[in-house]
Amino acid sequence: MLTVIPPGAGAASMSAGIVSVALHLAGIEWFSLVWLVVDAVIWVLLVAVFVSRLFDDRARWAGEAETPPALTGVAATCVLGTRCVLLGWTPVGWVLLLVALLAWLALMRSVLRHWTGPTVGVHFLLCVATQGLAVLAATLAVTASEYWLVAPALAAFTLGLVFYVAVLVRFSYDQFRIGAGDQWVFAGALAISALAAGKLAPAVAAAGWPEELHTAIQTAGVVIVSLVLAGYIGLVASEIRWPRLQFDIRRWSTAFPMGMTSAAALTVAVSSDADRLRPVGLVLVWPAVAICVVLLYASGRHLRQASRPA
Repeated sequence: MLTVIPPGAGAASMSAGIVSVALHLAGIEWFSLVWLVVDAVIWVLLVAVFVSRLFDDRARWAGEAETPPALTGVAATCVLGTRCVLLGWTPVGWVLLLVALLAWLALMRSVLRHWTGPTVGVHFLLCVATQGLAVLAATLAVTASEYWLVAPALAAFTLGLVFYVAVLVRFSYDQFRIGAGDQWVFAGALAISALAAGKLAPAVAAAGWPEELHTAIQTAGVVIVSLVLAGYIGLVASEIRWPRLQFDIRRWSTAFPMGMTSAAALTVAVSSDADRLRPVGLVLVWPAVAICVVLLYASGRHLRQASRPA
């Protein structure tokens, strides 16, 4: 079964993990823990796939490492680490931050070297993976009072925005019509950027950095969430206008932005005193949950069918 799992399957772990985070922020802890278990199971399965291909099919492993979908593993590890830190498992968060950073360093150069254009939704994973590091580092900075992490988290946040713009200027907007699901990362990359801003704002304040920087990050969080919501509406409208109902593994890249938008809105609502965003986050968590449930069933069915002998 491991052989039929594509590199972009990391989006399933990303989606389950961020849904767990969003439900935690919404105060529905028992349901959040259910999704944390789902996320952990998927993440362990993906690690098994990674190790299996590294030792048994090195050529395939190397080929997949050159493509943007490989970065889903970095983002998935960061999201899982963030949820563990929110649960109080700080040492696990440290380990996963190190794993994610090493993977980011190993993959980013290869992905950039084999860059092609025009860009599609999956290319925004450059931003997503980088902002994942910012989110986890900023979360640890506050939770563990390790304020030296604020500087690298801020650097990752800034670099993530640079990556977003670099992909955006070459993005094919025809993806809104023909994309198989990953076009949603157009908004998802901004959503995780907003979450990073929401995590950085209290970290900068706790570290005693200038008040002007704190205010700027708060403002950035609100502005980015507003852009995310506009993109979300546009993507929903495109799905209605050009429905694509067949299963595709890239649909997990639709679930992730939906959950991330909820988590970002709930986080920025607190960090930037933007109370009006909290109801938005509370509402948007449920479409994310619903599509994750559908995709879990569809993915399991697809894996069973693909694993059958020809």
